[in-house]
Amino acid sequence: MATTTLLLPTPFKPQTPNSKLSVPRCYSHPRFTCSSVTAQSQSARERLLVLISDQDRGLRTQTDPARRAAIVEAIDAMAELGAGTVTTDDSLSGTWRLLWTTEKEQLFIIEKAPLFGTRAGDVLQVIDVQQKTLNNVITFPPDGVFFVRSGIEIASPQRVNFRFTSAVLRGKNWEIPLPPFGQGWFDTVYLDRNLRVAKDIRGDYLVVDRASYNWKE
Repeated sequence: MATTTLLLPTPFKPQTPNSKLSVPRCYSHPRFTCSSVTAQSQSARERLLVLISDQDRGLRTQTDPARRAAIVEAIDAMAELGAGTVTTDDSLSGTWRLLWTTEKEQLFIIEKAPLFGTRAGDVLQVIDVQQKTLNNVITFPPDGVFFVRSGIEIASPQRVNFRFTSAVLRGKNWEIPLPPFGQGWFDTVYLDRNLRVAKDIRGDYLVVDRASYNWKE
């Protein structure tokens, strides 16, 4: 990829206890009242955001097993609160921005991008439940992008099956198509208006927030 002037991505800043948090949707659950679910969700949400806020989207976590264990514990707490909810309806659709992951392929590209004269910007998942599509996107500002297209099927209230259909590496005036590869599933174990937490077929974890823009090819 050609060397170019880069715009660095806006760093992720966790919301403080005094910030306005998005209130999760409240569901009926035999163990919790509506108010207790909301309070516990906000507390677990804040804890997770604090734990991942200095982890460089997961790069630092790779060499910090204690922090990884704490983050996974926080994710499990949110998954417990999300148990029994539907997270595969239209609320799953949107452009989701990576905050933290254990997915080695994504982290490798983020870490090694400077070797190619660029730097990774926003890393996105773009989901359209109605159109049954998912794009995994890594941006390289100002003009570069790598994205993998997938078809999806809703398998259960929290599970989505996916199959990669094609991949593209694109610059300002060029494009390289790549062959499709792989399939699998992911469970969205927690979902509110602005935050989503997922686990996938390989045991990897993903924490994303809803981007302030809609990415399109």
